[in-house]
Amino acid sequence: MPYSLTIKPPERTTKTTVWEGEGSDPTISHAPQRRFSISTPGELKTTRPGSSILVRAASLSDEQELPKLGVSSPSFSSSRVERLVRERQLRRSGSCYAAGDEVGKLSDASSLGHGGLGNLNEKGQHRAAQRLLVVANRLPVSAIREGDSWDLRLSPGGLVSALLGVKQNFETRWIGWAGINVPDEKGRISLTEALALKGCVPVFLDDDTVDQYYNGYCNNVLWPLFHYIGLPQEDRLAATRSMDSQFNAYNHANQLFAQVVFSQYQEGDVVWCHDYHLMCLPEFLKEMDCHMKVGWFLHTPFPSSEIYRTLPLRSELLKAVLTADLIGFHTYDYARHFVSACTRILGLEGTPDGVEDHGKLTRVAAFPIGIDPERFIQALETDQVKFHIKELQRFFAGRKVMLGVDRLDMIKGIPQKLLAFEMFLEKHPEWREKVLLVQIAVPTRTDVPEYQRLTSQVHEIVGRINGRFGSVTFVPIHHLDRSLAFHELCALYASTDVALVTSLRDGMNLVSYEYVACQNSKKNQGVLVLSEFAGAAQSLGAGAILVNPWNIREMYGAIEGALTMPENERNERQRHNFTHVTTHTAQAWADTFVSELNDTIVEAELRTLRIPPHLPLETAVGRFRASKNRLLILGFNATITTQMEDPRRRGPDQITEMSLQLHPAMRDSLAILCADPNTILVILSGSERTILDEAFGKYNMWLAAENGMFLRHTHGEWMTTMPEHLNMDWVESVQLVFDYFCERTPRSYVETRETSLVWNYKYADTEFGRVQARNMLQHLWTGPISNAAVDVVQGGKSVEVRPVGVSKGAAIDRIIAEIIRSKNMDLHIDYVMCIGHFLSKDEDVYTYFDPEVPFERDHPTTHPTTNGKLEKGPLDRRLAAKSCDRILAKSNKMGVVRTKTTALVSLECNGSYIESNSFKDRKHNDGETMELDSGTVMNISGDTYFSCAVGRKRSAARYSLGSTEEVVEFFQALANTY
Repeated sequence: MPYSLTIKPPERTTKTTVWEGEGSDPTISHAPQRRFSISTPGELKTTRPGSSILVRAASLSDEQELPKLGVSSPSFSSSRVERLVRERQLRRSGSCYAAGDEVGKLSDASSLGHGGLGNLNEKGQHRAAQRLLVVANRLPVSAIREGDSWDLRLSPGGLVSALLGVKQNFETRWIGWAGINVPDEKGRISLTEALALKGCVPVFLDDDTVDQYYNGYCNNVLWPLFHYIGLPQEDRLAATRSMDSQFNAYNHANQLFAQVVFSQYQEGDVVWCHDYHLMCLPEFLKEMDCHMKVGWFLHTPFPSSEIYRTLPLRSELLKAVLTADLIGFHTYDYARHFVSACTRILGLEGTPDGVEDHGKLTRVAAFPIGIDPERFIQALETDQVKFHIKELQRFFAGRKVMLGVDRLDMIKGIPQKLLAFEMFLEKHPEWREKVLLVQIAVPTRTDVPEYQRLTSQVHEIVGRINGRFGSVTFVPIHHLDRSLAFHELCALYASTDVALVTSLRDGMNLVSYEYVACQNSKKNQGVLVLSEFAGAAQSLGAGAILVNPWNIREMYGAIEGALTMPENERNERQRHNFTHVTTHTAQAWADTFVSELNDTIVEAELRTLRIPPHLPLETAVGRFRASKNRLLILGFNATITTQMEDPRRRGPDQITEMSLQLHPAMRDSLAILCADPNTILVILSGSERTILDEAFGKYNMWLAAENGMFLRHTHGEWMTTMPEHLNMDWVESVQLVFDYFCERTPRSYVETRETSLVWNYKYADTEFGRVQARNMLQHLWTGPISNAAVDVVQGGKSVEVRPVGVSKGAAIDRIIAEIIRSKNMDLHIDYVMCIGHFLSKDEDVYTYFDPEVPFERDHPTTHPTTNGKLEKGPLDRRLAAKSCDRILAKSNKMGVVRTKTTALVSLECNGSYIESNSFKDRKHNDGETMELDSGTVMNISGDTYFSCAVGRKRSAARYSLGSTEEVVEFFQALANTY
């Protein structure tokens, strides 16, 4: 199983708290419950009857709906972890997949492209193997041209050996560059045909693209940065032009990969993209088909956000990767760094499951890679390897042997390893001529000056040590600047006593795995000395001696400890490591990742059911044109304000952004709509009165400030809609707490309103702001508001304290009453549009008008029923309106006739009840229809009511719009109807 991120969310308490972006607990919150809640990824609950108007209202509780998601009901009905554990057990028991199949060599057409024969479901029935498109920079074979034919040879590397095992359970097809430029069409056709026999599909790149994409941006920019080496200087890019041209080539190469992938893609395929070479590929694939299953896995470290943020075009790469459905890393640290980078640079929300962007979740998890241990274990039984082992044992007789196998690379720590060995020989002369180091340094990038200097440095250190501590018949270091054949390497692994892996930074380093796999047959087993900066340290740390390769003295001590370690301790450490290597294999790694990817798609489809569909513009405009009296309710901030650059991308001007400005393109549209006497426009905002006066004072409309607690027509004076006896005694103590945290959180600020207080940390460091917010909430709950009747509303980057029951939905009752009374209209309101970017606490304004939302009841009390009798039970927050709806809906099939009501209801002894608001008190007997003096009512149906969330993917609204720009376009379309 992968190691999931464990970013701890803020703890919930019994205090009334609404978390932005989440559904609230109906037992503690006064806000309406969401119509859709998913208790587990496999169970969709809805309190709303199925509707043809909203696709997301479709119920999936019936088994006949399950095949639509491509899952069976037993697994679908359980949680995500339960499903994955169950599938893991099926794989291990062999009832789902064939077990024990050997990973064959690349010898026939099925070696890469076809699934195993044991692909059975839990009932033992054969099922079609899922197609897996593995996309990497290089194919698993290298192509060598021989006239008109091609010689295909298996490529070396941990990625190739790991992914070869995927074929057991999937129909696998490889897509990548063949490592050679083929300019002629005839050669491309012949190479494509030759690779097709091996289950591979080539991507053809010309020399210039390879030079700038691969040698340039990948190896000169991304690879050093991801290994904490830093960005190159301009002189290092002279051979590959500028960094901008390299990035353009990088983008172009990723587009070429995307075109080839799309040409091979069939519906239902899983596309698995690998490594930093293809960070833009998920975005290009999703643009071609948004339903494509795409996973991306990084085989190198991912640096901390402080290192990554130095990269130009950092945001573009992060956003491209985040379009994937599942993102995998070798270790939890790398996954944590990635989530931190998305949080700090893009300003997105980090969750225990990954990264969330306005409701769209990209899963991020750790999947430690492995090897195929059976390949090494079986190789030790061959005569060829046994012969080499005997030869090495004879040559090394009487001496302890240490082994290092590395690429001659700056991140491998070879000089540090040699210096530690030199110190050991200096401190322990008794070990001279009794211990030797065999260092295999495979040359790489020999044409790069830095690597040439590294080679010279290593040779110089080796020569110095051999000169100081060697003799005519003995040298302490055997250094080889070449690679070894597989059987030679296995023999060397099995013949040595200590393995030194001293990487300065490494994604995983599978040399340590290979060494452990080859040591188990020995009586006196070897010791692994492993750098704590290698990804393998998190997997093999139990049995290895972990070292800091930058600390030469510590490494010298580890060498001493490894050489003098007792046999029983050696064997116990080897047992721990061997158990891990043989259980966490390459096959298990691939199976787990693809299994998680498939399950992530199921969860994404369930989440999609809760995403409001895009507002049908033509329908909404057409209903507007056909209506007689319209009510338009608009939010302000992030709805019709001027859009600003995201604060995490360029370091914004905080003063400019804090000044809310009406979008310039909205002015003409608002003027036209406000001039229509049959169109009522209401700005419903949490902002203060002065801000709304400044923005809308010249228009003919209604302004509702501070979540509807203050109301005025632009031609009149402000009046209050606050309930009577509203207790505000808590304000002073909460203000002191907010001021305290504001002083200690740079760039945070406090908004002091008449009915609420808001502490905003939008411009502060995201992670520090969250920590401060958690501390603030704990202090508030145990102190100033412990006994106060308040709601604590946490937004994306804010904490608001307001009186209980204060919300836009709670105030809309009184607002609409005053508006309709003042208008004294003779016709029904037959069109309602409510658009805003509201906190979840305030989204009850959407459900207030919705004629299809079921009646919500949560406050137990004694209340009058429609037959005039008293009844004990929960009281509907909108009792009068809903009671009227029940009576009138039976005789009105075309729509719901809704009369005006108030939210505050108190019971009297004689069975009648009083409606109270700040305008005046009115009394009527039970059973009477409550009408305004003019007899006006609202007549709306599902076809004439539109609620729309702006920039939010999870909402109680019926529809959604992506941004302010889309709101502007919609209102321009409404204005054009005149």
